[in-house]
Amino acid sequence: MSFFTTKLGIDLGTANTLVFVPGRGIVLNEPSVVAVSEMDNRILAVGNDAKDMIGKTPDSIVAYRPMRDGVISDYRVTEAMLRYYINKALKKWDIFKPEVMVSVPAGVTSTERRAVIESAIKAGAKSAFVVKEPILAAIGAGIPIHEARGYMVVDIGGGTTDVAVISLGGIVASTSVKCAGNKIDQAIADYIKKTFNLAIGDQMAEEIKIKIGTAVPMEEELNLIIKGRDFMSGLPRTANINSNEIVKAIGNELRLIVKAIKEVLQNTPPELSADIIDKGITMTGGSSMWRGVPELVYRKTGVRATLADDALFCVVKGTGVALEHLDVYKKSIISKR
Repeated sequence: MSFFTTKLGIDLGTANTLVFVPGRGIVLNEPSVVAVSEMDNRILAVGNDAKDMIGKTPDSIVAYRPMRDGVISDYRVTEAMLRYYINKALKKWDIFKPEVMVSVPAGVTSTERRAVIESAIKAGAKSAFVVKEPILAAIGAGIPIHEARGYMVVDIGGGTTDVAVISLGGIVASTSVKCAGNKIDQAIADYIKKTFNLAIGDQMAEEIKIKIGTAVPMEEELNLIIKGRDFMSGLPRTANINSNEIVKAIGNELRLIVKAIKEVLQNTPPELSADIIDKGITMTGGSSMWRGVPELVYRKTGVRATLADDALFCVVKGTGVALEHLDVYKKSIISKR
Protein backbone atom coordinates (compact mmCIF):
# COMPACT_ATOMS: atom_id res chain seq x y z
CA MET A 1 0.00 0.00 0.00
CA SER A 2 1.44 3.32 -0.95
CA PHE A 3 1.59 5.96 1.72
CA PHE A 4 -0.23 8.49 -0.42
CA THR A 5 -3.33 6.52 -1.31
CA THR A 6 -6.45 7.45 0.54
CA LYS A 7 -8.96 4.65 0.94
CA LEU A 8 -12.71 5.09 1.10
CA GLY A 9 -15.40 2.53 1.85
CA ILE A 10 -18.81 3.44 0.46
CA ASP A 11 -22.10 1.80 1.40
CA LEU A 12 -24.15 2.95 -1.57
CA GLY A 13 -27.64 2.33 -0.25
CA THR A 14 -31.08 2.95 -1.71
CA ALA A 15 -32.01 5.13 1.28
CA ASN A 16 -28.67 6.37 2.66
CA THR A 17 -25.06 6.54 1.52
CA LEU A 18 -22.36 6.13 4.15
CA VAL A 19 -18.65 6.78 3.70
CA PHE A 20 -15.94 5.24 5.88
CA VAL A 21 -12.30 6.31 6.00
CA PRO A 22 -9.93 3.87 7.75
CA GLY A 23 -8.52 5.60 10.81
CA ARG A 24 -11.24 8.23 10.83
CA GLY A 25 -14.38 6.07 10.95
CA ILE A 26 -17.70 7.00 9.36
CA VAL A 27 -17.18 10.48 7.96
CA LEU A 28 -20.47 10.86 6.15
CA ASN A 29 -24.03 9.56 6.44
CA GLU A 30 -26.49 11.23 4.12
CA PRO A 31 -29.65 10.27 2.19
CA SER A 32 -29.09 8.95 -1.37
CA VAL A 33 -31.13 11.76 -2.88
CA VAL A 34 -30.29 14.20 -5.65
CA ALA A 35 -32.28 17.29 -6.66
CA VAL A 36 -32.15 18.06 -10.38
CA SER A 37 -33.49 21.13 -12.17
CA GLU A 38 -35.62 20.02 -15.13
CA MET A 39 -34.93 23.11 -17.20
CA ASP A 40 -31.19 22.77 -17.73
CA ASN A 41 -30.62 19.32 -16.22
CA ARG A 42 -28.41 20.80 -13.54
CA ILE A 43 -27.77 19.07 -10.21
CA LEU A 44 -28.89 21.47 -7.49
CA ALA A 45 -28.42 19.56 -4.25
CA VAL A 46 -27.25 16.19 -2.96
CA GLY A 47 -27.84 14.36 0.30
CA ASN A 48 -29.53 16.07 3.27
CA ASP A 49 -30.29 19.27 1.36
CA ALA A 50 -31.94 17.29 -1.43
CA LYS A 51 -33.95 15.08 0.95
CA ASP A 52 -35.54 18.14 2.52
CA MET A 53 -36.89 18.95 -0.94
CA ILE A 54 -38.69 15.61 -1.52
CA GLY A 55 -42.40 16.16 -2.07
CA LYS A 56 -41.99 19.92 -1.64
CA THR A 57 -40.45 21.02 -4.94
CA PRO A 58 -41.94 23.23 -7.66
CA ASP A 59 -42.47 21.56 -11.05
CA SER A 60 -39.10 22.67 -12.36
CA ILE A 61 -37.12 20.77 -9.68
CA VAL A 62 -37.19 17.01 -9.21
CA ALA A 63 -35.78 15.35 -6.10
CA TYR A 64 -35.25 11.66 -6.64
CA ARG A 65 -33.23 8.64 -5.59
CA PRO A 66 -30.79 7.42 -8.28
CA MET A 67 -30.49 4.02 -6.56
CA ARG A 68 -33.51 1.82 -6.99
CA ASP A 69 -33.71 -1.47 -5.08
CA GLY A 70 -30.01 -1.25 -4.28
CA VAL A 71 -29.05 -0.90 -7.96
CA ILE A 72 -28.14 2.14 -10.05
CA SER A 73 -31.17 3.32 -12.01
CA ASP A 74 -29.65 6.56 -13.28
CA TYR A 75 -25.93 6.61 -14.08
CA ARG A 76 -25.35 10.31 -14.55
CA VAL A 77 -26.99 11.22 -11.27
CA THR A 78 -25.32 8.39 -9.35
CA GLU A 79 -21.96 9.49 -10.65
CA ALA A 80 -22.62 13.08 -9.57
CA MET A 81 -23.75 11.82 -6.16
CA LEU A 82 -20.63 9.65 -5.77
CA ARG A 83 -18.39 12.54 -6.80
CA TYR A 84 -20.06 14.79 -4.22
CA TYR A 85 -19.60 12.20 -1.45
CA ILE A 86 -16.00 11.34 -2.42
CA ASN A 87 -15.00 15.02 -2.49
CA LYS A 88 -16.81 15.73 0.76
CA ALA A 89 -15.15 12.80 2.52
CA LEU A 90 -11.62 13.64 1.38
CA LYS A 91 -9.71 16.37 3.09
CA LYS A 92 -9.21 19.53 1.08
CA TRP A 93 -5.52 18.92 0.42
CA ASP A 94 -5.94 15.34 -0.80
CA ILE A 95 -4.73 15.55 -4.37
CA PHE A 96 -4.36 11.81 -4.85
CA LYS A 97 -7.26 9.80 -6.18
CA PRO A 98 -8.68 7.42 -3.58
CA GLU A 99 -9.11 3.66 -3.74
CA VAL A 100 -12.80 3.03 -3.27
CA MET A 101 -14.67 -0.05 -2.10
CA VAL A 102 -18.40 -0.11 -2.79
CA SER A 103 -21.02 -2.51 -1.48
CA VAL A 104 -23.50 -4.17 -3.89
CA PRO A 105 -26.54 -6.40 -3.19
CA ALA A 106 -25.95 -10.16 -3.21
CA GLY A 107 -28.16 -10.65 -6.27
CA VAL A 108 -26.37 -8.08 -8.42
CA THR A 109 -25.74 -8.93 -12.09
CA SER A 110 -22.34 -8.48 -13.76
CA THR A 111 -23.70 -5.53 -15.77
CA GLU A 112 -24.93 -3.79 -12.64
CA ARG A 113 -21.62 -4.48 -10.96
CA ARG A 114 -19.70 -2.93 -13.87
CA ALA A 115 -21.99 0.10 -13.67
CA VAL A 116 -21.02 0.64 -10.04
CA ILE A 117 -17.29 0.35 -10.81
CA GLU A 118 -17.56 2.71 -13.79
CA SER A 119 -19.53 5.28 -11.79
CA ALA A 120 -16.92 5.22 -9.02
CA ILE A 121 -14.00 5.59 -11.48
CA LYS A 122 -15.74 8.44 -13.32
CA ALA A 123 -16.51 10.09 -9.99
CA GLY A 124 -12.79 10.30 -9.30
CA ALA A 125 -11.65 6.99 -7.81
CA LYS A 126 -8.25 5.59 -8.73
CA SER A 127 -9.52 2.03 -8.51
CA ALA A 128 -12.78 0.53 -7.35
CA PHE A 129 -13.51 -2.77 -5.62
CA VAL A 130 -16.99 -4.22 -5.36
CA VAL A 131 -18.01 -6.54 -2.54
CA LYS A 132 -21.35 -8.17 -1.85
CA GLU A 133 -23.30 -6.62 1.01
CA PRO A 134 -23.79 -9.72 3.19
CA ILE A 135 -20.01 -10.32 3.29
CA LEU A 136 -19.36 -6.72 4.33
CA ALA A 137 -22.23 -6.82 6.83
CA ALA A 138 -20.72 -9.98 8.36
CA ILE A 139 -17.23 -8.42 8.58
CA GLY A 140 -18.73 -5.26 10.10
CA ALA A 141 -20.72 -7.30 12.63
CA GLY A 142 -17.47 -8.90 13.77
CA ILE A 143 -18.15 -12.37 12.35
CA PRO A 144 -14.95 -14.35 11.62
CA ILE A 145 -15.97 -15.13 8.03
CA HIS A 146 -12.83 -17.15 7.23
CA GLU A 147 -13.64 -19.97 9.62
CA ALA A 148 -14.96 -23.27 8.28
CA ARG A 149 -18.25 -22.50 9.98
CA GLY A 150 -21.60 -21.42 8.68
CA TYR A 151 -22.83 -17.96 9.62
CA MET A 152 -26.12 -16.51 8.44
CA VAL A 153 -26.50 -12.79 7.84
CA VAL A 154 -29.77 -11.02 7.04
CA ASP A 155 -29.24 -7.44 5.88
CA ILE A 156 -32.50 -5.49 5.58
CA GLY A 157 -31.84 -2.09 4.07
CA GLY A 158 -33.96 0.47 2.23
CA GLY A 159 -34.21 -1.20 -1.18
CA THR A 160 -33.18 -4.82 -0.74
CA THR A 161 -33.10 -7.60 1.82
CA ASP A 162 -29.95 -9.68 1.40
CA VAL A 163 -29.81 -13.09 3.03
CA ALA A 164 -26.63 -15.17 2.90
CA VAL A 165 -24.88 -18.07 4.54
CA ILE A 166 -21.15 -17.43 4.70
CA SER A 167 -18.39 -19.94 5.29
CA LEU A 168 -14.65 -19.85 4.53
CA GLY A 169 -14.85 -16.25 3.36
CA GLY A 170 -17.39 -16.90 0.62
CA ILE A 171 -21.16 -17.04 0.13
CA VAL A 172 -22.52 -20.61 0.20
CA ALA A 173 -26.21 -19.83 -0.32
CA SER A 174 -27.83 -16.46 -0.79
CA THR A 175 -30.79 -14.58 -2.13
CA SER A 176 -31.66 -10.94 -2.54
CA VAL A 177 -35.25 -9.68 -2.61
CA LYS A 178 -36.31 -6.22 -3.62
CA CYS A 179 -38.44 -5.82 -0.53
CA ALA A 180 -37.20 -3.79 2.43
CA GLY A 181 -37.70 -0.44 4.17
CA ASN A 182 -39.02 1.48 1.15
CA LYS A 183 -41.60 -1.16 0.25
CA ILE A 184 -42.74 -1.16 3.89
CA ASP A 185 -43.19 2.64 3.80
CA GLN A 186 -45.20 2.23 0.59
CA ALA A 187 -47.40 -0.47 2.17
CA ILE A 188 -48.11 1.82 5.15
CA ALA A 189 -49.09 4.67 2.81
CA ASP A 190 -51.38 2.33 0.79
CA TYR A 191 -53.04 1.02 3.94
CA ILE A 192 -53.75 4.55 5.21
CA LYS A 193 -55.15 5.46 1.81
CA LYS A 194 -57.53 2.46 1.86
CA THR A 195 -58.49 2.59 5.53
CA PHE A 196 -58.61 6.30 6.32
CA ASN A 197 -59.07 7.76 2.83
CA LEU A 198 -56.01 9.86 3.56
CA ALA A 199 -53.06 10.62 1.27
CA ILE A 200 -49.70 10.84 3.09
CA GLY A 201 -46.20 11.54 1.79
CA ASP A 202 -43.09 9.35 1.90
CA GLN A 203 -41.66 11.16 4.90
CA MET A 204 -44.86 10.74 6.92
CA ALA A 205 -44.93 7.00 6.07
CA GLU A 206 -41.33 6.65 7.25
CA GLU A 207 -42.12 8.54 10.45
CA ILE A 208 -45.05 6.18 11.19
CA LYS A 209 -42.79 3.16 10.63
CA ILE A 210 -40.10 4.46 12.97
CA LYS A 211 -42.36 5.79 15.71
CA ILE A 212 -44.98 3.05 16.02
CA GLY A 213 -44.10 0.38 13.44
CA THR A 214 -43.70 -3.19 14.66
CA ALA A 215 -43.29 -6.57 12.96
CA VAL A 216 -45.18 -8.57 15.62
CA PRO A 217 -48.42 -7.60 17.42
CA MET A 218 -47.80 -5.81 20.72
CA GLU A 219 -49.80 -6.03 23.94
CA GLU A 220 -49.28 -2.37 24.73
CA GLU A 221 -50.13 -0.55 21.55
CA LEU A 222 -48.47 2.67 20.47
CA ASN A 223 -50.57 5.42 18.89
CA LEU A 224 -49.72 8.21 16.50
CA ILE A 225 -51.68 11.09 15.02
CA ILE A 226 -51.06 11.20 11.28
CA LYS A 227 -51.50 14.20 9.02
CA GLY A 228 -52.36 14.10 5.34
CA ARG A 229 -54.80 15.15 2.65
CA ASP A 230 -58.35 13.83 2.56
CA PHE A 231 -59.09 12.09 -0.76
CA MET A 232 -62.73 13.14 -0.82
CA SER A 233 -62.58 16.79 0.19
CA GLY A 234 -58.97 17.46 -0.81
CA LEU A 235 -58.46 19.25 2.52
CA PRO A 236 -55.82 18.55 5.18
CA ARG A 237 -56.99 16.17 7.92
CA THR A 238 -55.58 14.15 10.81
CA ALA A 239 -56.31 10.56 11.92
CA ASN A 240 -55.20 8.27 14.74
CA ILE A 241 -53.40 4.99 13.98
CA ASN A 242 -52.02 2.30 16.29
CA SER A 243 -49.07 -0.07 15.98
CA ASN A 244 -51.09 -3.27 15.53
CA GLU A 245 -52.74 -1.80 12.45
CA ILE A 246 -49.22 -1.38 11.03
CA VAL A 247 -48.58 -5.12 11.52
CA LYS A 248 -51.66 -5.74 9.35
CA ALA A 249 -50.60 -3.15 6.78
CA ILE A 250 -47.15 -4.64 6.17
CA GLY A 251 -48.02 -8.34 6.44
CA ASN A 252 -47.22 -9.10 2.79
CA GLU A 253 -43.82 -7.39 2.88
CA LEU A 254 -42.82 -9.22 6.06
CA ARG A 255 -43.91 -12.53 4.50
CA LEU A 256 -41.62 -11.91 1.53
CA ILE A 257 -38.65 -11.20 3.80
CA VAL A 258 -39.31 -14.33 5.89
CA LYS A 259 -39.75 -16.38 2.71
CA ALA A 260 -36.29 -15.26 1.51
CA ILE A 261 -34.74 -16.33 4.82
CA LYS A 262 -36.46 -19.72 4.70
CA GLU A 263 -35.36 -20.23 1.09
CA VAL A 264 -31.70 -19.72 1.99
CA LEU A 265 -32.03 -22.00 5.03
CA GLN A 266 -33.50 -24.70 2.76
CA ASN A 267 -30.55 -24.40 0.36
CA THR A 268 -27.91 -24.58 3.09
CA PRO A 269 -25.82 -27.78 3.39
CA PRO A 270 -26.74 -29.75 6.55
CA GLU A 271 -23.31 -29.29 8.16
CA LEU A 272 -23.68 -25.53 7.97
CA SER A 273 -27.32 -25.67 9.12
CA ALA A 274 -26.08 -27.18 12.38
CA ASP A 275 -23.72 -24.20 12.83
CA ILE A 276 -26.53 -21.76 12.18
CA ILE A 277 -28.71 -23.37 14.86
CA ASP A 278 -25.83 -22.93 17.33
CA LYS A 279 -24.87 -19.42 16.33
CA GLY A 280 -28.25 -18.04 15.31
CA ILE A 281 -28.94 -15.48 12.59
CA THR A 282 -27.22 -12.07 12.65
CA MET A 283 -29.50 -9.21 11.58
CA THR A 284 -27.97 -6.05 10.11
CA GLY A 285 -29.20 -3.02 8.16
CA GLY A 286 -31.37 -0.09 9.19
CA SER A 287 -34.70 -1.82 8.65
CA SER A 288 -33.86 -4.77 10.89
CA MET A 289 -33.65 -2.33 13.81
CA TRP A 290 -37.30 -1.59 14.24
CA ARG A 291 -39.49 -3.33 16.78
CA GLY A 292 -40.04 -7.04 16.61
CA VAL A 293 -38.03 -7.96 13.49
CA PRO A 294 -35.63 -10.44 15.20
CA GLU A 295 -38.61 -11.81 17.15
CA LEU A 296 -40.60 -12.33 13.92
CA VAL A 297 -37.66 -14.18 12.29
CA TYR A 298 -37.36 -16.42 15.35
CA ARG A 299 -41.09 -17.21 15.37
CA LYS A 300 -41.18 -18.07 11.68
CA THR A 301 -37.93 -20.05 11.36
CA GLY A 302 -37.30 -21.40 14.85
CA VAL A 303 -33.74 -20.05 14.66
CA ARG A 304 -32.60 -17.44 17.17
CA ALA A 305 -32.07 -14.04 15.53
CA THR A 306 -30.00 -11.28 17.10
CA LEU A 307 -29.47 -7.71 16.05
CA ALA A 308 -25.81 -6.86 15.40
CA ASP A 309 -24.25 -3.94 17.29
CA ASP A 310 -24.56 -0.76 15.22
CA ALA A 311 -26.72 -2.67 12.74
CA LEU A 312 -27.10 0.38 10.52
CA PHE A 313 -23.35 0.76 10.08
CA CYS A 314 -22.28 -2.89 9.69
CA VAL A 315 -21.87 -2.77 5.90
CA VAL A 316 -19.88 0.46 5.85
CA LYS A 317 -17.72 -0.66 8.79
CA GLY A 318 -17.11 -3.88 6.87
CA THR A 319 -15.77 -1.86 3.93
CA GLY A 320 -13.37 -0.13 6.32
CA VAL A 321 -12.06 -3.40 7.76
CA ALA A 322 -11.76 -5.01 4.31
CA LEU A 323 -9.86 -1.97 2.96
CA GLU A 324 -7.36 -2.09 5.80
CA HIS A 325 -6.80 -5.81 5.29
CA LEU A 326 -7.18 -6.19 1.53
CA ASP A 327 -4.77 -9.12 1.39
CA VAL A 328 -6.81 -11.08 3.97
CA TYR A 329 -10.15 -10.47 2.29
CA LYS A 330 -9.05 -10.67 -1.34
CA LYS A 331 -10.94 -13.98 -1.80
CA SER A 332 -14.18 -12.28 -0.82
CA ILE A 333 -13.72 -9.30 -3.15
CA ILE A 334 -15.41 -9.82 -6.47
CA SER A 335 -13.93 -7.42 -8.90
CA LYS A 336 -11.62 -4.53 -9.20
CA ARG A 337 -10.67 -2.11 -11.92
